Amino acid sequence: MAYPQPMDVVSGEQYRYALANFRIAHEKVEEQRRQLEEQEKQVALLRARISLLEGTADTSSQPTTKQGGTSVDDFSIKNAASQLERLMNRWAADVVRTPPTSLSDIYLAALVDITGSAAYDTLPPDGATAIQVQNILRHALSEVISAEIVNVLMVTNSADANIQLTRIHEHLFARNPVVAGVWRRQTFSAAVESCSSELATSILEEQLPTLLKRLGEHTSGISPILASAHTFSRMLHSSPATGGGGGADAFYRSFVPEIGSQLFPRQIELVRRCLKSECGDVDRVGTSVFPGLVKVSRGSNNGDNVQTVVRRAQVMCECALNAVTELAPQ
Repeated sequence: MAYPQPMDVVSGEQYRYALANFRIAHEKVEEQRRQLEEQEKQVALLRARISLLEGTADTSSQPTTKQGGTSVDDFSIKNAASQLERLMNRWAADVVRTPPTSLSDIYLAALVDITGSAAYDTLPPDGATAIQVQNILRHALSEVISAEIVNVLMVTNSADANIQLTRIHEHLFARNPVVAGVWRRQTFSAAVESCSSELATSILEEQLPTLLKRLGEHTSGISPILASAHTFSRMLHSSPATGGGGGADAFYRSFVPEIGSQLFPRQIELVRRCLKSECGDVDRVGTSVFPGLVKVSRGSNNGDNVQTVVRRAQVMCECALNAVTELAPQ
């Protein structure tokens, strides 16, 4: 004989209590869901506002511009730097091919502007060679581009105003790198498109006064180089460059190893083999034929500036620079 199974029966009061608790829990979950949706909307609005301030709004629906656009990467830097380097090398080769005066005079003039002094006893017995003059010219241009164009915010055609703007950026960066980055990109959105001939002449007369007197008609060939350098600098400073832990904004600075300084492998790249280094001997910088580039960001621990080498300086060592002179008598 089968007996009916006993049924679990609760009182009406217990049922109403459980139902009330379930309704309360459901309402709390729904409230949390609405809060999360509202938070996501606020975050999206904040990101859109930041993108608008940085000039990078709607990047998801627009193609990313590598050079002079909304982003800058190592490939863009390498490509733009290579174009500028070719212009510098071509101009220096033209000067050596048809020199307006003796190669030794050109070499000493460049050395005077670079180091502040030079004498004929610094030359080899047979005078400066073509390779020495070509590379010292590239070194002189590298220092001008580094000090006067890349490391200065070229926003206006006034050198004094550009220096003041650079100091303002440094002051802002010391306080808040993100604010400095937004300010820098907004400032460059209204910057001059090109370096004026007056500003270029002023820079050259200040940095290379002795060399200009020896170059003759070749002086006109420097203007396209400075224009290309201005485009390169504008690409670096007007585009977002995020780095350094915590998403701190960063910016770029250029450097040129000094003639006669020690060779640091992390900072320099030799354009020719260094026989002394391969033999374990100490060699030094002969000339820097193209500037190096570092990304400056704020450290996450102590807040000090951190410099990361993005592109090593192109350098010819002393032994490679003097190789032609040393082998000539043989």
